[in-house]
Amino acid sequence: MEEIYVVGVGMTPFGRLLDKDIKTLTGAAVQAALDDAGLRKEDLQGAFFGNASQGHMDGQQMIRGQIALREAGIGRVPVVNVENACASGSSAFALAVMQVRAGAADVALAVGAEKMFSTDKAQMFSVFDSAWDVSRADEIRDRLLQMGHGVEVPEGSTSPKPYSVFMDVYATFARSHMRRWGTTQRQLAAVAAKNHAHSVHNSLSQYRTSYTIDEVLAAAPITYPLTLPMCSPVSDGAAAAIVCNGAALARLNIDRRRAIRVLASVVQSGSDRNDDDYALHCTALASKRAYEIAGVGPDDVSVAEVHDATAMGEIIQTENLGFCAFGEGGVIAERGDTRIGGRIPVNPSGGLESKGHPVGATGLGQIHELVAQLRGEAGARQVEGARIALAENGGGLQGIEEAAAVVTILSR
Repeated sequence: MEEIYVVGVGMTPFGRLLDKDIKTLTGAAVQAALDDAGLRKEDLQGAFFGNASQGHMDGQQMIRGQIALREAGIGRVPVVNVENACASGSSAFALAVMQVRAGAADVALAVGAEKMFSTDKAQMFSVFDSAWDVSRADEIRDRLLQMGHGVEVPEGSTSPKPYSVFMDVYATFARSHMRRWGTTQRQLAAVAAKNHAHSVHNSLSQYRTSYTIDEVLAAAPITYPLTLPMCSPVSDGAAAAIVCNGAALARLNIDRRRAIRVLASVVQSGSDRNDDDYALHCTALASKRAYEIAGVGPDDVSVAEVHDATAMGEIIQTENLGFCAFGEGGVIAERGDTRIGGRIPVNPSGGLESKGHPVGATGLGQIHELVAQLRGEAGARQVEGARIALAENGGGLQGIEEAAAVVTILSR
């Protein structure tokens, strides 16, 4: 296949950005990506806009990308709106790669943006209520609760404050994992402490405070076994990436030394499977396809960004990606394998738990981090000798797994 390159990335800070609207955030991320690539807006031949919440938050149900990008001075090119729950940004990236690879464009933009934080907490958390089959919500909830049976929930370990229904989902996954594999709450805390430590060195991160494992365990509960630092916050923000082919690389005089190759970008939907068919998890299948396309394996990966909407999410995904055997995700986290300097550094950016989780921008925020890592431009959080990087981003819930999973593999 023709080689495709990431030549520019841009990202705003993630956080509670009450003084910024979605147009401003989109424009800032796009301009940063253009500046990084040394390109002009006129060089773009297509754009894919990832967003999941704007319809719910402010009623802009349609043409979100056209509106935000026109404000940023980008018009006339094809604009495709991409909504794939929390995988919207990475799905937009996969489509941009596909457009260039298909020969429909030489240069394409993927951008994701969200304005999710609100003083209306009920509105803010209810944005996630449609990220599963609303016609079967009670049935799904009952099945998930059944998965979590067998692990005692201590009294006082559920927050009285509102939180996303997906925290209940991840808590159920965690209790199921604890029952089957012996995973401990302390191992979950090890994941969170590691990611918060990484984010101290990320100036774009929503939180930059480090925690010890004991501090994570002692923090305010969300829903057992999850405490507050184990969970991603509600965030605003935007991120963007520009991809091109070899012809554009030469024609536009782009610095080849900073161009990062896209080895694979795979989008996978879930399926009906039994709870214990771990090898058939949609992310496990997506990663298998991605490794085959890229011609590499899990042992070749230098650094990864994975979808840790909670610490349990990172444990699940390190297993799905083949970084360890099923059931050992907590073990490798507690042992330090996934820290910067460890065997397979995961979430050097701080991950969703600490960097933040503006849903439609999250997947492109991962690409932003991994491009910096592969260029050797990550500063104090640099993974030494990074050559191959993997991003995993999931969205929604269907059955007992994500409705959408995207695995992207990049290389120097």
